[in-house]
This record gives sequence, structure tokens and C-alpha cells, in this order.
Amino acid sequence: MAVNLLDLSPAELRSFLVGLGEKPFRARQLLRWIHRRGEARFDAMSDLAKPLRERLAELATIRVPEVVNEQRSPDGTIKWLLQVGHGNAIETVYIPETGRGTLCVSSQVGCALECRFCATGRQGFNRNLTTAEIIGQLWWANKALRGQGSAERPITNVVLMGMGEPLLNFDHVVRALDLMLDDDGYGLSRRRVTLSTSGIVPAIDRLRERCPVALAVSLHAPDDELRNQLVPINRKYPLKALMAACRRYVEAGENAGCGEAAPAPHKWQRPGAPRDFVTFEYVMLAGVNDSLSHAEALIELTRDVPCKFNLIPFNPFPDAGYETSPAPVIAAFRDRLMAAGRVATVRKTRGELIDAACGQLAGQVTDRTRRRQRRALEAVH
Repeated sequence: MAVNLLDLSPAELRSFLVGLGEKPFRARQLLRWIHRRGEARFDAMSDLAKPLRERLAELATIRVPEVVNEQRSPDGTIKWLLQVGHGNAIETVYIPETGRGTLCVSSQVGCALECRFCATGRQGFNRNLTTAEIIGQLWWANKALRGQGSAERPITNVVLMGMGEPLLNFDHVVRALDLMLDDDGYGLSRRRVTLSTSGIVPAIDRLRERCPVALAVSLHAPDDELRNQLVPINRKYPLKALMAACRRYVEAGENAGCGEAAPAPHKWQRPGAPRDFVTFEYVMLAGVNDSLSHAEALIELTRDVPCKFNLIPFNPFPDAGYETSPAPVIAAFRDRLMAAGRVATVRKTRGELIDAACGQLAGQVTDRTRRRQRRALEAVH
């Protein structure tokens, strides 16, 4: 079977080419053609020797998920539905802003977790995405946007905040991160790639050692009792363990990972460096987690963690069971955090008219968990 070169990290691509008797520098050329230029035809890769192009055509392929639908919001947000086989499809979202373009990438078909306020979790779970299916979202979006007249590199930021829990698909996600950060691949800096997790503590530590990109943690509650309800993985990795992992993550390490040289130690107050702080995401649910007492508890919980807060107005979906906190309540919550010296912002909702906002991605999932059937039975009884 032909090797899909999108599945290979830069190091793996070098090994593949050396195995064909080629010099290692050929990997740099091939990376640039595939990822920087978005070329999928080996015969178009003009600076590769013809015999190598012919051999690649025999042994390898460049295959991305098939786009089956595109939706555009009046605010410029674009959502693509990509087919990944066996009745499954994932969603990828592009968010244009002044001076930058952000791509929200999925890492699983559905989600292995079941956060109560998330449409993706309601869909159930089928499988992890391959490296090719993860990086293929970025490959496709770059190519599509350039074809629509955008800049040579229209995507400046990537967030792994789409469908799925990235740290439960660690190996494939990290290979994709390697490609995003490689100078011959997409050339993104670590501060422009953010991984969002619900709090898989051992994997946070692995990421810190292997590839410390910017980290966002889906917090959503200031105490274990409430978080157990909203984010059930908290029962396995409670807040004390999660906060300790976050503190470890922002500590300067000896190895930067991702093939980069080790950085000089830095203080967390320095803005912009990938590990200077953790971003805590906090969805605002009316009457559930949005009181000033919740804000006070949140301040105490994170007192020793270099962090900032991203408050997210809840984005409704059918039968969600939650409502969005009123704007004045969100503002008061933000102001209390800021009065305690914390950085707190309210996320501007984008793409909600095409169900592309935070927590609304659903795709098409052939559920292996029977999660939806269980919910239907619970509703009957």
C-alpha cells in the first residue's frame, strides 16, 4: 500500500527517503513542496530528480480528507466538513481577523470525553484521527484560501480546539505539531499553535517534554464537585493534580522539544512566550458557574498558577440544557478576576450562525460509545 506522506513527521520523512537511497536533504525539498506549497503531484516537484519523482509516484501518495461541504458565516468564518470514511466526517473552522487567520483543527472523530455543555461530546466517539487527517485540515485550508485570493500563508495561527481531546490522541497530534512548527513545513512559531485539553494530566507532562506549544485548559468550574458534573474527566484528574501539572508546564525546561534548541529560562510575566502562562477557558453557563462566588473560588484555585482567563459565552445547540450567562453577569465576572490582578478576556463569538462557534462542532460520527442511545433512554425515563 502506498505511504501517505502526510502521515510522516519531518524525521520520519527523512528516514523514508534515506531508505530509498536518497540524501537526507531531499526531505527538506519534499516538505516544502507538500506543506509550504500545497503540492500533491510528484511530477510537479521540479527540483527533485526525475527518477525520485517516478519512484515516489509508485510508492507514496499525498492524500487529504475529502471536503464534502463548506459553509460561510456573514462574519467571514468558514466551516468545512471533511469526510474521513465509514460514515464519519469532521469539522474544521477558519476564523479571519485583522492581521491574522486562525484555523481550528479537530483531532478525533467525535470526542472520547463527554463534557456536558459540548455538542461534540453529545455526538459520541468513533476513533482518533491519523496524522494525515489532522495535518490534512491545515493543508487543505491553506490551499483553499490561497485559491480564493488570500495571502501566500493565510493561516497564521492554529488551535487544536475542534472535535476531540487532542491529548488522548497524543502521538498523531504531536507528529502533526512537528509539521506545523518545522521551518520547511508550515513554519509556525510555538506561540502561534495552541493545544486545548480538558485536563489529561500525564499527557500534559508528556507534551511539556516533547513539544511545549501554547497550552489552554478547559476549566469551566472552580471546584471538584461542579467540575465533576461539567467535565467528567475531572473525577480521574481532579483540580489539585491539574493545577500542579499546569505549574509544571510553565516552568522553563531544559528541552524545548519539536526539534528546537532549548530556550533560555524566562519569567512567566514576559508576554507571548509559549510557556509563560496557561490559558484557562471558562464557558459561562447561566446560574451554574457564573456567580461572583465562583469567581472568588477561581482566583483562589489558580493563585499559584501563571495564567490568563478566556471567558466564553455559552453557544447553544439543540437540547443543550444550558443557557448563556447574560452579558452583564459575564462582565462582572471578568471585572472581579481583573480586580484580583488577573488577565481576563471575553471571547468574541464567531461563526455561531453556521454552528462553527466554540462547543458547537458536531460533524458526522458513527458512535461506538452508544452515548446518544443512552441519553435517549435517560430522557424517556
